[in-house]
Amino acid sequence: MTSTSLFSPTSPFSRRTLLKATGAVGAIGVGVGTATLATPAAHAAGATGSADYAHPGLLHTRTDLARMAAKVKAGAAPYTAGYARLTANRHAQSGWTANPQATVVRGGSGQNYVTLYNDIHAAYQNGLRYHVGGDSAHADTAVAILNAWSAKLTTLGGNADRFLAAGLYGYQIANAAELVRDHPDFELDRFKELLSGVFAPLSDDFLVRHNGAVISNYWTNWDLTAMACVLATGIFCDDKAQVARAVDYFKHGEGLGSLKNAIPVVYDDGLAEWLEAGRDQGHALLGVGLMGTFCEMAWNQGIDLYGYDDSRFLKGAQYVAKWSMGGQVPFTANTRRKGAVGGWSGTETVTEAAGVDPAMTRPIWAMIANHYTKRRGLSASYLTRIAAKSAPEGGGGDYGPNSGGYDQLGFGTLAFTRDRSTDPAASPTPSGATASAATPSTATPSAASSAGAGAGASPSASSSASPASARNGDLAATGSNDIIGWSAAAGVTAVAGGLLLLRRRDKVRRGAAAE
Repeated sequence: MTSTSLFSPTSPFSRRTLLKATGAVGAIGVGVGTATLATPAAHAAGATGSADYAHPGLLHTRTDLARMAAKVKAGAAPYTAGYARLTANRHAQSGWTANPQATVVRGGSGQNYVTLYNDIHAAYQNGLRYHVGGDSAHADTAVAILNAWSAKLTTLGGNADRFLAAGLYGYQIANAAELVRDHPDFELDRFKELLSGVFAPLSDDFLVRHNGAVISNYWTNWDLTAMACVLATGIFCDDKAQVARAVDYFKHGEGLGSLKNAIPVVYDDGLAEWLEAGRDQGHALLGVGLMGTFCEMAWNQGIDLYGYDDSRFLKGAQYVAKWSMGGQVPFTANTRRKGAVGGWSGTETVTEAAGVDPAMTRPIWAMIANHYTKRRGLSASYLTRIAAKSAPEGGGGDYGPNSGGYDQLGFGTLAFTRDRSTDPAASPTPSGATASAATPSTATPSAASSAGAGAGASPSASSSASPASARNGDLAATGSNDIIGWSAAAGVTAVAGGLLLLRRRDKVRRGAAAE
């Protein structure tokens, strides 16, 4: 078994630290290097817009959208079942009317963020339905929703949960807009200002300062939401520096969202421990889904993070899949330091993986399983099994009424099912960069219209802040009240939120950790 040491109790780091490899601080054995960005050739064959990044090119490329449309038109399984879930969702109807707000609040008094995430999912689902089914009314609806929000939203407020709002809804709204960015009525420049002026600054700041907390205060999913927003904004706005910051943080970041801190222990059996398995199942699933989203968006621009560090994410995802289905997994005890810089502080120890409900799910598995087994041709038995069990995946509105049911955009059975690659060993190439990507299928609308929880609590760890931490105000108010019991029959899971972090005690094997 190989293990890595997590965090030193360091103060919040500077932007310069964000842009460099952390070395011994944060994760032992982190490699150095910068992101490999998509080449101009990768852009030219199947994209429109900037000469830097492929568009559409976040979670879905033009090739992906053409594949979905062609498969559904041909009546191919399981695409038809996935599309049926989309068309049945109330958010995917062309009659949806936006309800934009000037200020969106998540956490504390005056919360109204429910309005934002419902409208985002309506925009995404209508945009996706347009590309697959061809009815321009759905594109028009998506554009109307997005234009309404870009014209009005100026502020994200609330307690620490405002960072979750920025991260989750920032990456999601960017993906919704990417589906219709070339629609003649879409206010592209104004929307870029919304992303770069309202959403991304909070996410960028969180990765640098972590809300004034010690570096080990916030759990993995907090970083991952911010990383996803920064990356999605960078790609959508063709901002190379933004993309480079996000990718560098994935590889070298000091917080929990970086790869080696989110997945700190690699075992000899090919599994790798997911940090939040010691917290609860719902948040572990959230983290895996967010990391998969991050890797997929990067992949579609020619950046291979799925395979980074000997496919470490594959090993972590396999671990969570096996554990979530009730399988036995190894676990290395760990202790985390929590608190504010110069303020309250404490520690918490976790000694075992939390209990699980095998019926709990999120719409995250099709994307990850298809990448490793179809694109790469690798064996991933636990991913294959849990993806089949979760199919056909739905989206926002299909997994309960609370915010956790809207943490993923979903519809992976429709969007990410793919045929096996004929060259799984090939280096990553954005699917939007293939020659076929330039010509949509007959079922895909023309480019003239668009280019487009009960969370099982660990018996050995508390998910709530200590009384001392509660006195520190919104630093401790990090979403714990949003963890709600979800109906197993509905196949739903826990919501985003939570706090704190872990620090590895596994000092014995530190010498073996330098990989």
